[in-house]
Amino acid sequence: MLTGVFTATKKDGTIYFRSSITYRSKHISLGSYDTEEMAHQAYLDASAVFESSSIFSPEDYSKKICKVLSFQKWITLINFKNNKIYIKTPIYLRSRYFYYYLSFHDVLIFDADDLFYYSKHSIMRRGNHLFVAEYGMQTNIASRYGIRNFARPGIDFRFVNGNSNDFRYENIEVFNKFQGVTVVTSDTTASTRYITKIHINGNYIVGEYDSLTQAAIAYNKAVDIALKKGIQKNFTKNYIEEMSAQEYSEIYSHTDISEKIINL
Repeated sequence: MLTGVFTATKKDGTIYFRSSITYRSKHISLGSYDTEEMAHQAYLDASAVFESSSIFSPEDYSKKICKVLSFQKWITLINFKNNKIYIKTPIYLRSRYFYYYLSFHDVLIFDADDLFYYSKHSIMRRGNHLFVAEYGMQTNIASRYGIRNFARPGIDFRFVNGNSNDFRYENIEVFNKFQGVTVVTSDTTASTRYITKIHINGNYIVGEYDSLTQAAIAYNKAVDIALKKGIQKNFTKNYIEEMSAQEYSEIYSHTDISEKIINL
């Protein structure tokens, strides 16, 4: 068997080839391949990275250097070589933040505080939505930063520097983190109103309110009514931070709801 290669067997009995390398006492898997020669080439690619005197950057990736290894594996290897920390996911460390490479041209930026989470969770992209697999479910990573599902860029939140791949905390400004609430500002009077809607086989207007908090509680109240009426839907209720149960109950009981909701 060629250096760095060993065989494995699929459930149907098919034999395939795996490649690995040991560097700084760390045993690193380089992936699975259809032929022994490709698995060996992966080993040679990794050896060339580790044995070179050059300090490679993520942008240095090419098929001249890595004939078989994927770009993501390249990131893992050069990060380990340059920063002396092995991370399975395609992360390249900087001093106070890190890059997460979905591909050569698709790069996410995170604060160092998020390193532990993303070193354990692989990120996937579906259109503009970024997910991780967690507890058998797909979790939208935007929710980690207070951006709810279906939130509208520029209305409910914004990326301060305009880069929607930059998830550093200082770059995310959330205007409205509540489900079912729309913030409306008048161009003529500059006054702000908060409109609450709930989706039950179409959108129903719950009401219009003076504060964001009241509008969020109104949505919760509408959800409670819908559930009592037998509407079978997995609603996501709003969590109101820094409010006592008594304060919540007071606003809840005095918040008017549309008759259309009450008479569902």
